[in-house]
Amino acid sequence: MKLAIISHTQHYHNTDNVIVGWGPTIKEINHLLDIADTIYHIAPLHSEEAPKSSMPYCSDRIIHIPLKPSGGKGLQKLTVLFTAPYNIFKVLSILSKVDMVQFRAPTGMGIYMLPLLWLIASKKHWVKYAGNWKDENMPLGNKVQKFWLRHCSSLSTKITINGHWENEKSNVIPFENPCLDYEDRTYGEEIILNKNIDSKLDFCFVGALNEHKGVSKVIDAFKNISQDNQDKVNTVHFVGDGENKESYIEKAKELKCNVVFHGFLPKNEIIKIYKSSHFIILPSKSEGFPKVIGEAMNFGCIPIVSEVSCINQYIKDKGNGFLINPNSSERLTKIINNVLCLNDLEYQKAIDKNFKMADRFTYEYYNNRIKNEIIEFI
Repeated sequence: MKLAIISHTQHYHNTDNVIVGWGPTIKEINHLLDIADTIYHIAPLHSEEAPKSSMPYCSDRIIHIPLKPSGGKGLQKLTVLFTAPYNIFKVLSILSKVDMVQFRAPTGMGIYMLPLLWLIASKKHWVKYAGNWKDENMPLGNKVQKFWLRHCSSLSTKITINGHWENEKSNVIPFENPCLDYEDRTYGEEIILNKNIDSKLDFCFVGALNEHKGVSKVIDAFKNISQDNQDKVNTVHFVGDGENKESYIEKAKELKCNVVFHGFLPKNEIIKIYKSSHFIILPSKSEGFPKVIGEAMNFGCIPIVSEVSCINQYIKDKGNGFLINPNSSERLTKIINNVLCLNDLEYQKAIDKNFKMADRFTYEYYNNRIKNEIIEFI
């Protein structure tokens, strides 16, 4: 099978002039070679320096087809329209070579790419919708794409989404977001066998450093934990980057615990953070189902996460994790105070349950579902 993937995944040339892209997506596509002979990844090529989170493809059977970057803030959004003719031409030049298409939504170019795929009705395709399918406050562009998928696409177009929701058409399928391979599972099992909470605790945040992801909430929450619990916190790790990083670093100086801002890290370095951490905190305003939750669960980090999208379908409050609802720094402070008083038996029970659940986030599980629920029925 020859597969085309159309996405907004940012690609770059690294210092060796090799094409690299955002690590989690590239790794997922690398594993799709288990079910595809050739993959054409049609995605933007940027001129900036590649971040540390980037990685190359594992095989020359994956071919990157560069698109012109588009989108951004303010008037930059108009570049979605200006780059459309070129990008449509590049997509059409590849579609005749493949048996199936995956379009990864939501993204700015989805406004014209989804109708384009509908017009080419003979080409089998499915849409992987990675955002929050039930977000009432989603951007206008996302609303348009969701409306199109629900009301204009045919039942033969499979749409995979985060979580299970009632009253959806039969072609809308709940699908887990993969992030773990065999080595991750093996190493994760080794890690959780040796994890405990007998000493000071470590926390981590993994994601973009901005207000949407709730970075200020995390800092404020640790600032306001009870005096008795201040000495129970060892280190708070922030993995990721963003325009507000320097202001967060300055704000975090008010905390009594050790705080480390790591910037972007490759997967192997992030695993080291998971290994030393006991909890992962993600107080986002909106999410689909972040891959980092599945990763953290595999390596023994109990999730402390906002109750958005389908997250509560996997994380049960005070069971295998903690839900920040309402999503405020005050609520997060209360949760942190509570988890700092957990006993080791409660902690072990939660991480064991999470490790078993993390099997649903493996590439093997994902590929089997694609073969049995997508390819067989398109």
